[in-house]
Amino acid sequence: MTVVPYKNDVAPKKEQVARMFDSISGKYDFLNHFLSLGIDIRWRRKAINFLQTDKPKLILDVATGTGDFALEAMRLHPEKIIGIDISEGMLEVGRKKIKSRGCEGFIELKSGDSENLPFEENKFDAVTVAFGVRNFENLERGLSEIRRVLKPGGRMVVLEFSKPEKFPMKQLYSFYFRWILPKIGKAVSHDATAYTYLPESVQAFPDGQDFISVLSRLGFKNTACRPLTFGISSLYTATK
Repeated sequence: MTVVPYKNDVAPKKEQVARMFDSISGKYDFLNHFLSLGIDIRWRRKAINFLQTDKPKLILDVATGTGDFALEAMRLHPEKIIGIDISEGMLEVGRKKIKSRGCEGFIELKSGDSENLPFEENKFDAVTVAFGVRNFENLERGLSEIRRVLKPGGRMVVLEFSKPEKFPMKQLYSFYFRWILPKIGKAVSHDATAYTYLPESVQAFPDGQDFISVLSRLGFKNTACRPLTFGISSLYTATK
């Protein structure tokens, strides 16, 4: 079953997701860091470290949001990073952040659909996605598009929430995600839906080896999954 932000809305998932992120874009960065206790910053840093030896020159950041992953990728000293997202509200926040850090000449944020990427085949040395693949309306189509625009041998790095499996983190995580996070998210963002959708979408996402199986079926090679922080999130890597 497809999990959508607005259950009584007949609009496609991607339209609902874009509207939801437009609604919370002004509070997104604060809530992201606050609700994860800042751990999300370390997760992005660790993910980018997996691209250090590749030295990618041209990077695509899919579902870039406010550009945090793209900014972290600047540590790789690429020639260009292109971020793409369906939420213009999130992109506008990201553009201001990029300008304030003097990175306009290196990072370009564009409006676009991750399931229909506006780029030719074999273009990018690396593709990154942070907490975005579970928002794809069609997961396999989005991943296939990423593989299409990757150069042969290029690497994809995906960060995504996952579900801890061991006691007591499994129980603590479930309680926090179900009862605490939605209340804080609603109070700060004034959006009653966004932080209810988050745990629901994480629960529905095929994480761990299930996600690796999807990648392998689509033709990705050298697939690997590395749980982070007791399995609260996972770092996936694969090559074309």
